Amino acid sequence: MYKISERNIRIISIVALSAILLIALLCLSGCTDLGSLSLAVVFPTATGGTIVSGEPITTATVNEHSPSLLKSEIDERITKIRPMSTPIDQISRYKGARKSGSMVVDYYSVDMKPTATYMSASYIEPDANTATANHTRAKLTVELGDAFEPSDTIMVKDVKGYEEDGTTTSEASLVLYVLGKDADTGALLVTAVNGKRIGEIKGCVPNIHVGAKLVRMGRAATELDVQTAQFESLPVKSQNFCQIFKMQIEQSTFMKIANKEVEWDFSDQEEAAIYDMRLSMEKSFLFGVKSNIFDPLKKENVSLTGGIWWQAGKQFEYSPSDDWTHEQLIDMMQMCFTGNAGNKRKVLIGGSELIGRLNKMEAFKTLSNENTMAKWGLDFNEIVSKFGKLYVLHSEVFDDCGKSDHGFIFDPEYIQKWSHVPFGSQALDLKKAGIRNTDALVLTEASCMTLRYPNAHMRIVPQY
Repeated sequence: MYKISERNIRIISIVALSAILLIALLCLSGCTDLGSLSLAVVFPTATGGTIVSGEPITTATVNEHSPSLLKSEIDERITKIRPMSTPIDQISRYKGARKSGSMVVDYYSVDMKPTATYMSASYIEPDANTATANHTRAKLTVELGDAFEPSDTIMVKDVKGYEEDGTTTSEASLVLYVLGKDADTGALLVTAVNGKRIGEIKGCVPNIHVGAKLVRMGRAATELDVQTAQFESLPVKSQNFCQIFKMQIEQSTFMKIANKEVEWDFSDQEEAAIYDMRLSMEKSFLFGVKSNIFDPLKKENVSLTGGIWWQAGKQFEYSPSDDWTHEQLIDMMQMCFTGNAGNKRKVLIGGSELIGRLNKMEAFKTLSNENTMAKWGLDFNEIVSKFGKLYVLHSEVFDDCGKSDHGFIFDPEYIQKWSHVPFGSQALDLKKAGIRNTDALVLTEASCMTLRYPNAHMRIVPQY
């Protein structure tokens, strides 16, 4: 027989006595009905477990005292079925889906105000004979005038400013001050901070070529200014449709009882079906086209989800006829990490040709330092730069869809899965219904994906 040691007897006695004293103190303080007591007594056992006394065991109690006990059985199993083939679906399941009460998902996204624009026409400085005081101001035709407001300062990239004498070029870039905007065309009325001397006129705006980049800097107010131009950042409403994904597995009774050379049962078929279903869903989540169509045979509407590929706000283009260079890789990372509200850690998935191009680069080996990282049940290579860190992974979905030389960079913090019907299975009794002598199981999920902060995500496409 099992004997309880004296030490364990003392522990149990102390715990029991403590519980009795606690109940007695509560009764003395005004509780006369022991049935009204709902205070739970929780104490550890000698073996390291936990005993809860005084209330029924609920999921909330279990999550508090034994958080690893209860798990989502369906998703826990799904995420372990060939995760490297479906990175988008894998990451979204680890993050968890938001419940959608409808097949139509309305969501809002907010972009950062643009920090730069480009000259859409050149500005030509006057010659020494025609320069007047009016040329200390200039009207610049730009691509996006809404990026600037009066009192903003602007740095003109690749255009040098001048020293105080106005004749010696400075190491600093040309800086402009915005006086106003043309309400109809969006053209900027500016004056030069470190302008050029032309003839007898100081502070003139020098030549600015078409395509020059204008970078918005801080606002500069006067001593008497109380107000400034307003800043508005309003969310933009977008919409996506949940798609009903289904997969059915059947096995006849004779197949079930037949002798087999290897173990291959219904659960093996179910696993293969889940993998095929996830692979198909991955393609829809990436490249699907949002639409509602009518099936004339079923006489019902079919809801199709829109892919996140089309929701991204940026696009990086490269020439497929040229090898990638160190500078090109840095330019790509600069574009994906700047000018948005994204994080400094993003995921790059791409087809075999694009990933092959990256791996052939000596710069890739230097930047990545052959580091690997495991996250969300996936194994990534890392590319580290001063702009941020990319987790790189080959996606066979790109190859299947004829996009082996394409890629997609996304911020996992701003990718959201919506679920109208969570992933689940339903057994069909086809024998009882008199349809077929089979065991049948139907897998179903109605879901879609959306991107917040579109400019935090970027497509990589070849430019032929």
